[in-house]
Amino acid sequence: MVEVADKQVVLITGSRKGIGRHLAETYAKRGMLVEGCSRGDAGWEAANYTHANVDVADEKAVKHWISGVAKRHGRIDVVINNAAIATMNHVLLTPASTANRMLEVNVTGTMLVCRDAAKVMMRRKYGRIINFTTIVAPIALAGEAIYAASKSAVVTLTRILAYELGQWGITCNSFGATPIMTDMIKGVPQDKIDAVVQGLAIKRLGTYEDCTNVCDFFMAPGSDNITGQVLYLGGIT
Repeated sequence: MVEVADKQVVLITGSRKGIGRHLAETYAKRGMLVEGCSRGDAGWEAANYTHANVDVADEKAVKHWISGVAKRHGRIDVVINNAAIATMNHVLLTPASTANRMLEVNVTGTMLVCRDAAKVMMRRKYGRIINFTTIVAPIALAGEAIYAASKSAVVTLTRILAYELGQWGITCNSFGATPIMTDMIKGVPQDKIDAVVQGLAIKRLGTYEDCTNVCDFFMAPGSDNITGQVLYLGGIT
């Protein structure tokens, strides 16, 4: 097993707010070197945290960002692909431009970050990749057809990456949280949120700490034999 230093380098996309910000702040406080990105300025600062303005669907921007991280630190230990966009709309009212943008960010963006970060991880034969999916895919939530489809694609991408990257000691897993009151779901009608929660085995909203717990598990050095898995919170299967 590769020895993991205390100063792990952790990449987190979509770290300006919400879950991504919470994870970035948490791991930076633990002394990890956190490299975050979003399409705009972070609007917050912390020791051990560096922010970059990156659209993950922009291949050139992703390459430049990850290349810079590799030059500064000489390594990348963990990637958490949190960045995503969603719109709640009936499929009959969904423009192609909206669908294409969601697929670009949620699927292609995840792939690009995984691809370029894995090239750095390969050098040390160690890495942890965690890709966020969503429980609205397995529960088939009406109004989220394209978003759910994009996140289902992320699950499939993750499972195949697990096979493609396993030979270099890189694990790839994904997880979907239960509804958390972030900006992404503030536009979802309360009755739909309540219906989702009532369909869970554990009938409560999710928390940022729930997400940290899952990431800690997948990131742990002892989780080197756990890969290609998808974990849904709240009892969704």
